Amino acid sequence: MHVELDLQLATEATDLPSEAQLRQWCELALRQRTAPSELTIRIVDEDEGRELNLTWRGKDYATNVLSFPAEVPEGPGGVPLLDIPLLGDLVICAQVVAREAGEQGKSLDAHWAHLTLHGCLHLLGYDHIDDDEAEEMEALERQLLADLGYPDPYACDEE
Repeated sequence: MHVELDLQLATEATDLPSEAQLRQWCELALRQRTAPSELTIRIVDEDEGRELNLTWRGKDYATNVLSFPAEVPEGPGGVPLLDIPLLGDLVICAQVVAREAGEQGKSLDAHWAHLTLHGCLHLLGYDHIDDDEAEEMEALERQLLADLGYPDPYACDEE
């Protein structure tokens, strides 16, 4: 499966994953798709992260990852009018990721991998609004991270 990744670095942070790592994590999250996929990952500082979270979610703080699924026009029966591989955009706030990794006692790589996978799953339509959806999404995240050799990111939440 081919993933076209547009990586935008809008941050002063230097402890970032490589483009190859980001691509690997996206390909893993999107492996259930057989069609080519295109997405943008924009890595931002807290000011831009806060502004986007306020604009799109009404929350006045920078969050770790925001997902913006592509809006493809649909015809009758919900069938997309355009056959395009565009999935959407992820915005990841570098400082929030680093802070959370430290606070949660996780390696920076493991947390970046988790949030990248998490964002990609949102682009595929997964969500965690209700308990059943959350359980399904978290189980998939656990499996994908295990495939990469990373520990369960929710283990400390359950103790």
